[in-house]
Amino acid sequence: MTSSVLDLAPVLPVVVVDDLSAAVPLARALVAGGLPAIEVTLRTPGALDAVRAIAAEVPRAVVGVGTVINPAQAEDAVAAGARFLVSPGWTDVLLESMRGSGVPFLPGVSTTSEVVALLERGVTEMKFFPAEAAGGTAYLKSLYGPLPQARFCPTGGIAAATAPGYLALPNVACVGGSWMLPKDAVAAGDWDQVTSLAREAAGLLSAGGTSR
Repeated sequence: MTSSVLDLAPVLPVVVVDDLSAAVPLARALVAGGLPAIEVTLRTPGALDAVRAIAAEVPRAVVGVGTVINPAQAEDAVAAGARFLVSPGWTDVLLESMRGSGVPFLPGVSTTSEVVALLERGVTEMKFFPAEAAGGTAYLKSLYGPLPQARFCPTGGIAAATAPGYLALPNVACVGGSWMLPKDAVAAGDWDQVTSLAREAAGLLSAGGTSR
């Protein structure tokens, strides 16, 4: 795997697994559509079981764990097979646990001060969250001038229509979102629709510009 989560695909699907039986076919559908990196969030009780299943049964998937907010979760995620970690925010304690996990990680930021603090600590790749609520493309564009060394994966409120605007920014390498996973399609097991939407999302880089 590339050492950077940001370079796997232009879109990082953010997955909330409500039904464990859907985890593997969902992952297969995303991979088939060209989105190999999959962030499974720790928002449901079966999240780590889903990660184990995907890691064991979908070898082409690069499964990671999101909503990591403490060292124990980071440790449990890696033990379950996570190949990267994502947090909505960060503290020094959480940062050190992710740094020591042995897998790539994206700490979350939403302010300039947080970005500078991470740069001081040698971290240049970050999640910008919640993207739309925290200022969206205008905010990230403003950050590029003084802080061009920071690279972002904006997540939160991003849709197919707005993703290209983010990808056009020079400091955005990929975006996170779940629009390629409509609830009705997932509930019905319509994996062909998920694959089709994933394929459209995988093609967004050219629509957005030369962000990488």
